[in-house]
Amino acid sequence: MSDQETKKRGLPSPVTSIIALGLVVMFIYGMKGWRRNEAASAASCPAAHAIAARLAPLVHGEVAALAIDSNPQPMPALTFIGPDGKPTTLAAFKGRNVLLNLWATWCVPCRMEMPSLDKLQGARGSDDFSVVAVNIDTAKLDRPKAFLKEIGVKNLSFYADNSANIFSTLKQEGKVLGLPTTILVAKDGCDIGTMAGPAKWDSPDALSLISAQKQAAETPKS
Repeated sequence: MSDQETKKRGLPSPVTSIIALGLVVMFIYGMKGWRRNEAASAASCPAAHAIAARLAPLVHGEVAALAIDSNPQPMPALTFIGPDGKPTTLAAFKGRNVLLNLWATWCVPCRMEMPSLDKLQGARGSDDFSVVAVNIDTAKLDRPKAFLKEIGVKNLSFYADNSANIFSTLKQEGKVLGLPTTILVAKDGCDIGTMAGPAKWDSPDALSLISAQKQAAETPKS
């Protein structure tokens, strides 16, 4: 049948049919690939998958902006300076639940939420949980510590990345757009959820969330 006859009868042309078939094939293989990736993620982050599902109903109120990851992935390699002035890594916290926070002194919302992060560490900090607030100021490096002293921080340890490489790495991973950004990380080193913007981390909603994460990690999902 010629193309002219095809058009007259209102039938799709051979070219259109081939394109449509190609799109269907691409969709099928795309879905298979997505399922393979999801399965691979579940295999590498089994604890984070289970915990994320159990925490989802608790994301409301003061922590409503926390985006729970439906497909947790291992966090990228992140290096920063520890309280002793020596390099450390996020991987060094493996085996502990972590609330990773990126902040800077020029970020007004960061400054506003810092006291609540300090109170969260005071209330929930333990061998099982740590608030790791990493300062990424790249100039006037005396300011961050001076600011923390000024607001009376008592519980947070000082972590810093004066190169801001940690920000660039997480931005490339699609986890960071601006400051502050906070990422909830499971004991297996996989992300559970990301908060873009500030939150009241000492609020009952946040405290309940962190307590539930600890409980979920200790009690495997049946």
